Amino acid sequence: MDYKQYIAEKLHIDGVSAGEIAETIALPPNSEMGDFALPCFKFAKVLRKSPVMIAEELKNSFKTDEVIGEVSAVNGYLNFKINKVDFVQATLNLILKEKANYGSSNEGNGKTVCIDYSSINIAKPFHIGHLSTTVLGGALYRILSFLGYKTVGINHLGDYGTQFGKLISAYKRWGVKEEIEKGGIRALNELYVRFHQEAEEHPDYEDEARAYFKKIEQGDEECQALFKWFKELTLKDVQKIYDMLDIRFDSYAGESFFSDKMQPIVEELKEKGLLQESRGAQVVDLEPYGMTPCMILKSDGSSLYATRDMAAATYRKKEYDFYKCLYVVAYQQNLHFKQFFKVLELMGKDWAKDLVHVAYGMVSLEEGTMSTRKGNVVFLEDVINKCIEKAYAIIDEKNPDLENKADVAKKVGVGAVIFGALYNSKIKDIVFSYDKVLTFDGETSVYVQYTCARANSVLIKGGAPETFEVPELTDSEIELTKALANFPQTVKDAAEKYEPSYIARFAVDVAQKFNKFYIDCKILSVENEKTKNFRLALTNATCQTLQNAFGLLGIGIPEKM
Repeated sequence: MDYKQYIAEKLHIDGVSAGEIAETIALPPNSEMGDFALPCFKFAKVLRKSPVMIAEELKNSFKTDEVIGEVSAVNGYLNFKINKVDFVQATLNLILKEKANYGSSNEGNGKTVCIDYSSINIAKPFHIGHLSTTVLGGALYRILSFLGYKTVGINHLGDYGTQFGKLISAYKRWGVKEEIEKGGIRALNELYVRFHQEAEEHPDYEDEARAYFKKIEQGDEECQALFKWFKELTLKDVQKIYDMLDIRFDSYAGESFFSDKMQPIVEELKEKGLLQESRGAQVVDLEPYGMTPCMILKSDGSSLYATRDMAAATYRKKEYDFYKCLYVVAYQQNLHFKQFFKVLELMGKDWAKDLVHVAYGMVSLEEGTMSTRKGNVVFLEDVINKCIEKAYAIIDEKNPDLENKADVAKKVGVGAVIFGALYNSKIKDIVFSYDKVLTFDGETSVYVQYTCARANSVLIKGGAPETFEVPELTDSEIELTKALANFPQTVKDAAEKYEPSYIARFAVDVAQKFNKFYIDCKILSVENEKTKNFRLALTNATCQTLQNAFGLLGIGIPEKM
């Protein structure tokens, strides 16, 4: 039963639909207050009454029944207490019936969402700074797919610009093909760093680099072949990381793909009188909207990020007819997105309102900041591998006889990296700590994985019944079930706010409540068969829900730890 909808349909608030009431109903922080609560503050303006009066009047008109046994009004909240046995029976039945689909819906059917994420730079390191965009975008891809949306994952490759001229210049001077083939992206990065070091003493190298990039644009055969080779080497290397993180894309159309699609944008801006000259450059004045001008063309006639992004957005609308187009990019680019969204709006693109910048904070290691040009970068692959190694050492110490230790360590290590980036609100800056993400205690993926392994061990010994009767319930059994029942709403909230941290925190909360239940209630050793059967079913439902939650984050759960 959808309890929120059931309650909402029994309430009558003038000018407010049952759907709006259901969305407002929440879980009280203290279960003694009730199982569900309706805050009446948002109705005060519509009804022109105080929230306290609204709650009191709704309480007096609400008829209790076998589902909702008690209603109270406290400080502007309308609190409901439900029939616990029916609630527990219905919740566990639903989870055990829907299994891997529990929490999913078809709300997105017929709607396409484009997600622009990861967006690595060709021939540059895939470093720790790319972690958030990659795993955040990957989680949103899974969450929205889970809710029925057709998702299009786009890796908008940084494959356009003078850096490729710099690489060609460096490769022709110092590169050895066999060494580059063997070293891949790291070898290319070494060339890039060396170019910048040498260019400090030889400024003419920069002119040469610009000339080589122009040759790429003009279709020079040799330069095009080198550019293609750099791209292939990069994608081959980064695919290993994408595989580890369970990340997939439907399109790799990067900046170069849109190089011939920018002119129509420029022409349309001219036709609509939006372009202005400023110091030789072509800009759109955004001062009336509280922003600096959006530069469209440099004084030499070359394009900028805004021009390419507008061409990309226009192409995506035509190609996918998206319901929403998300850009998972760090908050430092806030102005850029506001600017080009506004320019598209001024061009009369009514779909500009469907472009969303999903901003996130920065990730750094405890050692400090990085610079690609100077060469002091931390490769994401190294971070993942170090986490896997540390996880193996911990597992080897705690459970030396465990089978498949390497596989378990991989799931634990990779999971720690993903969870470390997704647990906090996306907008927060993160200082990544190996020790913190790999602890078995506290708010970590390892804690949730270990909880699942513990639950799985119980199920292996006692079985996983799908039919059961609800006995007299303990508080910890009720609290755990209530947490499990909140999963569908959590998934929906995560999708609406583009915030996978809701699911990460949900998983920790469920794990904590399961461990309290595990301590408070005997499962395998309880004598009453009805109680044992029920507790096994509750354990099974917990295991399933945590697997669903972690699956949406891209984290695997080992059967044993």
